[in-house]
Amino acid sequence: MAIPSRWCLILSVGLLCCLLGRDPAAAQHIHTSTGYIVLQQPGSAAVKPQAAEGAAAKSPSDAAPPEEPQEEAAATTAEEEPAEEAEEEGDGPRTLFPAECETRIGGWVQAGYHSGSDELFNDRPDTLNLHQSWLWIENSVDGENGLDIGYRADILYGIDGADTQAFGNPPGPWDFQNGWDHGAQSWAMPQLYGQFAYCNLSAKIGHFYTPVGYEVVQAPGNFFYSHALTHYNTEPFTHTGVLTTYKASEQIEVYAGWTLGWDTGFERLDGGSNWLGGVAVQLAERLKMTYMSTAGDLGWRGEGYSHSLIFDWTISDRWHYVFESDMIASNGIVAVEDGVEIFQPGISDDQIGINQYLFYTISPKLAAGVRAEWWKSDGVSFNEVTYGVNLKPHPNFVVRPEVRHQWCPTDEFDFEDRTVFGIDGYVTF
Repeated sequence: MAIPSRWCLILSVGLLCCLLGRDPAAAQHIHTSTGYIVLQQPGSAAVKPQAAEGAAAKSPSDAAPPEEPQEEAAATTAEEEPAEEAEEEGDGPRTLFPAECETRIGGWVQAGYHSGSDELFNDRPDTLNLHQSWLWIENSVDGENGLDIGYRADILYGIDGADTQAFGNPPGPWDFQNGWDHGAQSWAMPQLYGQFAYCNLSAKIGHFYTPVGYEVVQAPGNFFYSHALTHYNTEPFTHTGVLTTYKASEQIEVYAGWTLGWDTGFERLDGGSNWLGGVAVQLAERLKMTYMSTAGDLGWRGEGYSHSLIFDWTISDRWHYVFESDMIASNGIVAVEDGVEIFQPGISDDQIGINQYLFYTISPKLAAGVRAEWWKSDGVSFNEVTYGVNLKPHPNFVVRPEVRHQWCPTDEFDFEDRTVFGIDGYVTF
């Protein structure tokens, strides 16, 4: 018997409240072509501000956890530094090179199964999918002893490859429609940049993951196997340009930069040129706020403004809550047909979303979580609720079973009402 969608939403919100009380059709599925620390093991190399460079969430770009790749963790999300901090000495993830090495190489392999499509990353149901075979090399910087120069490069192969290519480019340049696709599997090179640091100022120049948003592309940077609608539809994945980070105090970090629009790789579409920046503020010992924005000519997303606002609250040693709100307002999107740039006004140009995450650490090897999301695109609301568990039988191995229920009040779009079971696992090295 089908459960009415309104009751799914009521039950999910009720669960969130109880827990806290205790201690798209073409227009929607636009990617056609980053932090909760999983069991104390930081997420991926793409660090976001919220992710905390200890949290590597799209840090403004990359605070990379030693053990996992860092993303441009701007100031908000999901990745934090390696699990070494959370594990007792000797119990952390094994790596190819120790943290003391000037140059380090690492990566992970992720595979998963899902019973139905969510029209996002998980769109090949009823088969075992190789999502990410990832390799990164990095010479990190800190600037504590004067000018420090480093670099980072990431490359991956799998069914997630096409979604993290520079699809904001005209066809041909970099990794988009340039012979990198092989059936369902694709290669992608989402990061290649140089970085500089001096005292409390650092800069990243090149092609890097966005610091916008809570979730990240890298599998180890997220609690859930599946992704939020806002992450896939309302946030950029990568940028090409420059992003600076200034640590104003122990509580405040400021991000400022310029990029060639959204999702570009050393090229731009329709004259893309936009601001990228924001601020991360430690409001209290256990509460952090991260605001990141883009504004200007966003390339394939038209001219407009977007932002991500994240509140990350460590309620106790076991409870962790995250509130995120994303929005974008632009004058349309730009598509390329037969080599000609065509402006399409009114397509996926007005979106807003609210995501809530609640995590509970049961033991060092087991954690549970729930994500409740409302996302609205051009007047149509979409909803999803995901319940999941993280099992960590080994510091380098995580298994993530989940159940996702998604629904939409209209039948106009490909986004079908359905319940999807999914399970994946990844091994880091």
